[in-house]
Amino acid sequence: MRTTTSSPRDDDVMATRTTRPGGMRGGARGPAAAGSVTGSAGPAVRARSVRLPGDPQAASAARQFVRDSFAEWTAQRLPCAEGLTGRLTDETVLLVSELVTNAVVHAGTTVELRCRLDPAPGREAEADPGAVALPGVVVEVSDRHPTRPIRAREQGTPAEDAGAEGAAAESGGHGLRLISAVAESWGITYHRAMKTVWFRLPVDVDVPGAGERPEPEIPYDDRLQRELRAAELLAPAARRPARREPGAGRVDNGALSFLAEASDLLSGQLDADQVAALAAQLIVPRLADWCAVWLHDGDGGAPGRGIAAGGEEQRLAGVWHASESRTDALRAALEKQPPEVPAGVSPGSAPAAVRWPWPDEPGGYEPDGHESGGYEPGGYEPGGAALACPLVAGGRRLGTLLLGRGGLLGFPDDVVGLLEDLGRRVARAVATARAYSRQERISQVLQRRLLPRGRAQVPGVESAVVYEPREGAWAGGDFWDLFEAGDGRWCFALGDVCGSGPEAAAVTGLARPVLRLLARDGFGVADVLDRLNKTMAREAADSVAAVAAAVAAAGAGAEAPVEIREEGEQARFLSLLYGEIVPHPGGSGGARCTLASAGHPLPLVLGTDGTVRVVAAPQMLLGVVQDATYVSESFDLCPGETLLCVTDGVTERRSGRRLFDDEDGLATALAAGAGLDATALADHLRNTVHAFDPTPPDDDLALLVLKAAGGPA
Repeated sequence: MRTTTSSPRDDDVMATRTTRPGGMRGGARGPAAAGSVTGSAGPAVRARSVRLPGDPQAASAARQFVRDSFAEWTAQRLPCAEGLTGRLTDETVLLVSELVTNAVVHAGTTVELRCRLDPAPGREAEADPGAVALPGVVVEVSDRHPTRPIRAREQGTPAEDAGAEGAAAESGGHGLRLISAVAESWGITYHRAMKTVWFRLPVDVDVPGAGERPEPEIPYDDRLQRELRAAELLAPAARRPARREPGAGRVDNGALSFLAEASDLLSGQLDADQVAALAAQLIVPRLADWCAVWLHDGDGGAPGRGIAAGGEEQRLAGVWHASESRTDALRAALEKQPPEVPAGVSPGSAPAAVRWPWPDEPGGYEPDGHESGGYEPGGYEPGGAALACPLVAGGRRLGTLLLGRGGLLGFPDDVVGLLEDLGRRVARAVATARAYSRQERISQVLQRRLLPRGRAQVPGVESAVVYEPREGAWAGGDFWDLFEAGDGRWCFALGDVCGSGPEAAAVTGLARPVLRLLARDGFGVADVLDRLNKTMAREAADSVAAVAAAVAAAGAGAEAPVEIREEGEQARFLSLLYGEIVPHPGGSGGARCTLASAGHPLPLVLGTDGTVRVVAAPQMLLGVVQDATYVSESFDLCPGETLLCVTDGVTERRSGRRLFDDEDGLATALAAGAGLDATALADHLRNTVHAFDPTPPDDDLALLVLKAAGGPA
């Protein structure tokens, strides 16, 4: 219905529709009744507005603006704000996303968005004395291109009978069709330099004096169709083949908005079960009454598109129902009927949704009202439509998406297409999550093999270790060891490989076993470092030779393959603090220490009087010069004294332009822990390092504390 109404400008035109429960439409109303920008009488309202650029990010910004507005009103406890529930928020976000997308696509100008919380009831209460007066949320979306108004095709008018205007409506009017299906009232206002589309949604709160609000008696078929209307409008609109232009794809901003938001949610998940739960929540209750996701537990999913070989079965990863009380019964019914591959589906065919039998569980009813074995998951009448969507990514079937809606003979084709698109996105998210999980397992296994299973107990010496890989890393370049070497000797090591990631872990995997082998063969501290240095230098030379050989094989002027070149260019240097400790005989306390530092932060000893001294001299990094020689230094660790060894993740911890060890920061922190046992001192140092800066450390952190027993109490 189009009607000319009074407004501040005599050339403004207002088209207004009011949708009543049961699909009835009211008469024309002025803009003031719907909260239009032309003015409103009555109680004061709360409003927020924003101007958005006419670019693809406008719809996302508009959705966030609506959510922020609702959250602010709720936090301020404004009148009627308690009615801003999740369902109302979802409906408002959906309609705003549609309108802003239409404005960007069809007008291409900046978009002005205004949201108002109107505690005054709409004019429906005045037009219909029997109606219940409810507050509402009014949203206005304005663009500055009034010469290209959006036209909405009337419901029930076939596209083939609408001519050119029907085609235009199909491509551009879905936002208004969706509004007419969801909003309480809506309209369009045309100004000289602006076009505004507004809608009003009622806020369901207790209204004084309203009493009980009887639910209108709506036939079941009408109710079901109205519930499905919004979901069907989100699906791409079908066109007659004769009218389809060559190469033209499905164009529907509502479906694209839904799929884009689904992709954003799913892409950030790194757990397959969490992906399944999110997918179910996206579908229920928007497109279906219930949903279940089956997943293969194998690393790569099932071979081809069939069920995994060797007895591997699908696992019911998640079940979601619009009525939470029915979830357990639905799960029990689905576990008895795991989905199988339909006959005749070839491994090379594209994944497509297929009709699926309705789940069966004792406790339901036959259509004649007698008890049977049928369970009705949808909560309507017995039976409904169910679909199975294979989750296929990379040529492998990862699982099945199963969903259903009660009271239907079948899903509309457009909704099936939308679900297939969503299924492909879910499959890719599951594949990504599984790849991440595999990588995590590999890293954890490597870390367990790179680090010792435990530290040896040295007689008369307390020990404590802190080892923390940098955030996001499972296998770092720092390592430690404390082991028995025989003949009354215990050896300790704290190392740091130059570099990070798998390459650094590979060097760690070389250094630690060589250290243990040489120490247990009776080599002293200096000899162990000499031989380890030669081993690492030869490994580096072999890598460089491999790169040179690859270049020679490729011909003059050619480059080696990237993976070989990167491997050869990796720094294989190692800083290491290595030593051995021999407890004094007779249980008198204390021990004899011999150690050497190869390019490593120097060890410190905390005396019983609280003084701190350095007990080693700096020497060359391991792996730099093959012919380098190393010397060791010996000292007595007296009863009550503590030896501290750290990596550069401790000394070079940053806070702005300052380092933790500036002005002897490490020695100061060590002295502050005088009197603590080894474990308490290690915790004290760790906490001090972390408190140095609020940001997480950007390097591995490792420290080893050895304290001789005895000394002053």
